[in-house]
Amino acid sequence: MQQTQDMILVENEDRPEGRVVRVTFNNPEKRNSLSLASKERFVEVLAQLRHDPEIRVLIITGAGDKSFVGGTDLAQLAEFDLVTAEESSNRTHRMCDAVRTFPVPVIARINGYCFGSGMELAACADMRVAADDAKFGMPETRLGLPSGMEASVLPRLIGWGKACELVLTGDHIDAAEAYRIHYLQRLVPRLELDAAVESWVKSLLLCGPEAVRLQKRLILDWALMSITDGARAGIKAVVDAYRTDEPRKYITKFLQQKRK
Repeated sequence: MQQTQDMILVENEDRPEGRVVRVTFNNPEKRNSLSLASKERFVEVLAQLRHDPEIRVLIITGAGDKSFVGGTDLAQLAEFDLVTAEESSNRTHRMCDAVRTFPVPVIARINGYCFGSGMELAACADMRVAADDAKFGMPETRLGLPSGMEASVLPRLIGWGKACELVLTGDHIDAAEAYRIHYLQRLVPRLELDAAVESWVKSLLLCGPEAVRLQKRLILDWALMSITDGARAGIKAVVDAYRTDEPRKYITKFLQQKRK
């Protein structure tokens, strides 16, 4: 039996600008489907990582070249009772919330099947890039279930009409359609997937680390606030930025480069 620690792999890459972390769902024989244990392990891993001040970017992906996350483990799903059904759903929500509220940018590297809880999880990342042969879908109604938890994010991301179509019909869509409806920000040939992720990482590492963390918090606030309240939160964030030396440091560097 697969050890709990092996279900979620963590790789740290320390660069001069800071730490880049990759978290990989490691169950490729079952399309990286999520068991109760792997869901809990993912939550534990992100809870530990969020307190690391050196992290600049978090990348989430799936092991192998066929699947990002294929949803919840169907063998377990078929045997759920009322208690385990609620617990599994709660764990999916906690996974998604851990991604959505992570203090630095999260990139979903979608390398294949992205179904159900996998599509919800990626929807909670800040940036999504997929290989052009990836597949997407919310198949729960085909399994006698509604799409719950962070399926509620989809209408904001892709619009009510397309979200309703996906969760009601259970139909799959290809990567080109996922890009067309703005679920994805980037769509690339499979061999260019890592290069696309790296281009985002490089751009993020050019930015002030505290400024990016402030911006991430502002983005979360915007989802809950009126425009006026969002503006007030932005004013506070700008003032908070000046509590550090980042504005002076980065503006001075920019002006010096411009004079060259």
